[in-house]
Amino acid sequence: MKPNRLREIWAEGRAVLNGWCSIGSPVVAEAFAGCGWDSVTIDAQHGLLGYSEMLAMLQAVNTSGVGTIVRVPWNAPWEVMKALDAGASAIICPMVNDAAECRTFVEACRYPPQGNRSFGPTRAALVGGPGYAASANSHVVALAMIETRAGLDNVDEITATPGLDGIYIGPSDLSLALGGQPDQDSQDPMRLAAFDRILAACKARGLKVGVHTTSVAYSQAMIERGFDLVTVGADLGYLMRARREASEIRAWLEKRA
Repeated sequence: MKPNRLREIWAEGRAVLNGWCSIGSPVVAEAFAGCGWDSVTIDAQHGLLGYSEMLAMLQAVNTSGVGTIVRVPWNAPWEVMKALDAGASAIICPMVNDAAECRTFVEACRYPPQGNRSFGPTRAALVGGPGYAASANSHVVALAMIETRAGLDNVDEITATPGLDGIYIGPSDLSLALGGQPDQDSQDPMRLAAFDRILAACKARGLKVGVHTTSVAYSQAMIERGFDLVTVGADLGYLMRARREASEIRAWLEKRA
């Protein structure tokens, strides 16, 4: 079976550099995958896409040989299984609040006896190659999102879930849950303390930890802090930079008039 790129990078002792796609376009996904990221996440929760777009985007990302991650819309086993059958090599599951919810998620990622994933790797077997069924449980990366006060309070129980590979932090929702603002790349001591609490719980269990950022500088700081995966940028974010550039050159042009 083809190796999971995320597991390869972690085995080398490096952090995974992740790009994020919210636009439901295989062309955007293909271009983004060619930018040099280690992995690309297709956002089926807040992204502007459905199953058909997700499938086409997975196919497009595969052409670059990078890791394929899907953030599923919710902690619904059928959503997890459909994304895996479509060929995702890793799943990010939002809003995991306690050990029971985490167990539901992880079991949807694993075939029996480790879980209850239904067998039918429609495209996954094509992507994974021979031996997919026998290797899928150790191949798929399962990342639960901690982004609520309950999730933070229950972090020790969540990280004790058998078969869980790691935690992905949603900083905006977590900040809202703690009474802060849903801003990105924050130096708020309360938020950083929450990060450190999650990091400590994961490191104690040998789990990986990822976080969503919107800049190279903040990603670098988070890697220095101990994170194993950083989302450096997103397709819509880069387009918004083009908007700022358009405003800058327009303002310059108006001054010349």
